Amino acid sequence: MNRSVCHHLLTQCKTIRELQRIHAQALTHGLHPNQQSISCKIFRSYAEFGRPADAGRLFDEIPHPDIISFTSLMSLHLKLDHHWKAISVFSHAIASGHRPDGFAAVGALSASGGLGDQRIGSVVHGLIFRCGLDSELVVCNALVDMYCRCGKFEPARTVFDRMLVKDEVTWGSMLYGYMKCVGVDSALSFFYQMPMKSTVSWTALITGHVQDKQPIQALELFGKMLLEGHRPNHITIVGVLSACADIGALDLGRAIHGYGSKSNATTNIIVTNALMDMYAKSGSIASAFSVFEEVQMKDAFTWTTMISSFTVQGNGRKAVELFWDMLRSGILPNSVTFVSVLSACSHAGLIQEGRELFDKMREVYHIDPRLEHYGCMVDLLGRGGLLEEAEALIDHMDVEPDIVIWRSLLSACLAHGNDRLAEIAGMEIIKREPGDDGVYVLLWNMYALSNRWKEALDMRKQMLSRKIYKKPGCSWIEVDGVVHEFLVEDKTHDARREIYVTLEIMARHLKMDPIPSPLVLTDGEHML
Repeated sequence: MNRSVCHHLLTQCKTIRELQRIHAQALTHGLHPNQQSISCKIFRSYAEFGRPADAGRLFDEIPHPDIISFTSLMSLHLKLDHHWKAISVFSHAIASGHRPDGFAAVGALSASGGLGDQRIGSVVHGLIFRCGLDSELVVCNALVDMYCRCGKFEPARTVFDRMLVKDEVTWGSMLYGYMKCVGVDSALSFFYQMPMKSTVSWTALITGHVQDKQPIQALELFGKMLLEGHRPNHITIVGVLSACADIGALDLGRAIHGYGSKSNATTNIIVTNALMDMYAKSGSIASAFSVFEEVQMKDAFTWTTMISSFTVQGNGRKAVELFWDMLRSGILPNSVTFVSVLSACSHAGLIQEGRELFDKMREVYHIDPRLEHYGCMVDLLGRGGLLEEAEALIDHMDVEPDIVIWRSLLSACLAHGNDRLAEIAGMEIIKREPGDDGVYVLLWNMYALSNRWKEALDMRKQMLSRKIYKKPGCSWIEVDGVVHEFLVEDKTHDARREIYVTLEIMARHLKMDPIPSPLVLTDGEHML
């Protein structure tokens, strides 16, 4: 084998096994590591096949790696989310005297954005400016994206405004930065100013509204997207299914399922998981399980989603049974799986099973408990009335307990009448989130029921001094494919008269009282 043949074979290589054979022949004929170009090509091939150990070992054997090889190693680390390693490789390249090209610059910016470290990104930005790369579209797009991912909107806007040429990626990155840094309302305003709207930008806007707890607005945007002739991709469908799940819009969710099936989007495992979640949260656990059974290659996330679905529906025992089925199928649980199964144990009152699984998580599967796992255990013990054990667990946690754990303990203490521990939990919540109206109300009720009127009055005074008011409740209902939103004492709905009349009738029927005529509505209107 000579140099040209080796280059040709590496170019035609399709599998890792072929690459290993070519590598062996190159070693036999003295082409590696003696030939710099061959060594770099073999290394880059290992990097492209996603073999970090082999690629790293070969990279260290190259006497003078070129900038392309440095960039290939950076790309490999980025694929594995090893952002610090990617930055280290970039620094090594610069220290070795290499002038970065656009690809290396984009890789360094991507790593900076992944770390959320604007300081590193700014240093890379300065180097880009000195090397004259700031006029390249792909580099400018990466700069905008980096600053947005770091939560720094103003420098992103400055780069954006200075760009002479902008493409869909540019506008999409800026849209993502309104979303993250300024809010969805500003992002919506920016979106309507965009000269080019693509499926990607529509999807970003829809997903942003879902994440901002505005599911109805997300669904309205989806409708507009379809009317303008844009074809949704699988990420769009996942976002819309999440919105349907949030409000229990089963009919619309089924329609999206049908659309996804026709467009083959349901072959995507992420879409499948979103479908299962939507059906479970919308009350159709049978449909969720039917989707689950149709999946041929179930991964840990598929199993976890179904376990979580049974948990959401209150069928904790079935969720735990499915967990054992998962283990028998040879799929190893991950950290999220344990959150789901521990939550299932909590809802089903399976205290001993929960304890055993919590212990096995670390001892057998080498997964260190995180806040979510501790939260599930506190909830499990609290629901079972084992409040002292829950308190001891909190005291011995490896991490600082968050507000969710204290809320869980507070609820359990109130349910089981442990005022001492409830007061401790409540004060911890107020310390962390003084604007939480619910905890003040709960503590006030506890003090009032215990005739501790001085403490109850103090709670009222704190609420008034901090201008804290109880937020109105909100609910949704889907009727004939249309989603209706209701707030407590809401008088804006078009059918408010009929709604209040029906509620009055229902309330009187529940009390078994005769219904007078005419009915007096809460807003003073009369209706016969």
